[in-house]
Amino acid sequence: MITTAVSSHSSFSFTLPPELVAKGPPERLGIARDAVRLMVIDRGEKYGIYHTRFYGIGKFLTPGDLMIFNTSRTIPASLVGYVKPAGPLVEVRLAEHLADDSWLALLRCQQVDNPFSCGISKGMQIEFAQGLVATVYDHDERIQRLWKVGFSKSGTELFESFYRIGQPIRYEYISEPWDLDYYQTVYATNPGSAEMPSAGRPFTWKLIFELKRNGINMAYISLHTGLSSYMDADLDQRHVASEEEYFISSKTAEQINKTHDQGGRIIAVGTTVVRALETAAITDGISKVNVKPGHGYTRLYIGTNHNLKVVNGLLTGLHEPEASHLDLLTAFLPPELIHQAYEEAIQRKYLWHEFGDTNLIL
Repeated sequence: MITTAVSSHSSFSFTLPPELVAKGPPERLGIARDAVRLMVIDRGEKYGIYHTRFYGIGKFLTPGDLMIFNTSRTIPASLVGYVKPAGPLVEVRLAEHLADDSWLALLRCQQVDNPFSCGISKGMQIEFAQGLVATVYDHDERIQRLWKVGFSKSGTELFESFYRIGQPIRYEYISEPWDLDYYQTVYATNPGSAEMPSAGRPFTWKLIFELKRNGINMAYISLHTGLSSYMDADLDQRHVASEEEYFISSKTAEQINKTHDQGGRIIAVGTTVVRALETAAITDGISKVNVKPGHGYTRLYIGTNHNLKVVNGLLTGLHEPEASHLDLLTAFLPPELIHQAYEEAIQRKYLWHEFGDTNLIL
């Protein structure tokens, strides 16, 4: 039986059976990317919940709809090195690339009982393979669990080092260290995400072309995702978010604004897209809302009280209990309807997390 409790946020708790956690890519189980399950929540007057496979998503879309994809590519954001000269082994989990070319990162000592109490301090240097060195600057002002670090390389040379020595960030529910390619969407082009923008993972090129042939329009932005967990239950439940960098081209902004003018729907592929577009929304001072193109950073929190200005629908994954993404869903649906849908998903044994099943809200 699902149990719920509304917190001070609009998010809620529920019991997620451990067997409903996707431990690896569906392809490794003989299931095609686009054959994962899809739960569709119709929030119109005749509210309903429908169940299908992801490749059937076109049945719920209308010619003229504009789907917005996040093209950010997942980087191998977990790096392991030694504190110089002979200190402990440390995992550096990259969280955010800052405008001054430094990074925010979660530093976790290896082979100790408490990985966050092993003497990391300002000024320390961490040495990795390939001659890469990171200097620890200071704690982040907002999120004390994160440190600001600078690397001895920059630009393309730094990213090449990440790809040679890093691994994808992996949480304890993932059964084994899967290759980085499994953590990419097929359309990802712009490296920068610490974790996969996973809502679009089930898309295949075949399905994308099929949707285009049926009149579904598509546009692209980039938002580089940060960490989904700071490995601290209290901090995670307070939903403190680091700033995330996004890019919206003039072409995409024009497509969105034109679709709005023509009465079409904007469907975000992922909560990352919702946050970027709602951040970039501008009004003419009366009623008309447009999306402004450009490069920016967002720390926008979206919950029940957020009036969606740009986005009409959302394709997303299934989110774990008390996750901030559940708060975002309440901008689309009342919490009790999300409860109902999630209870149905659990009863039907949908799978959760980045390699799991999906949810379309229209």
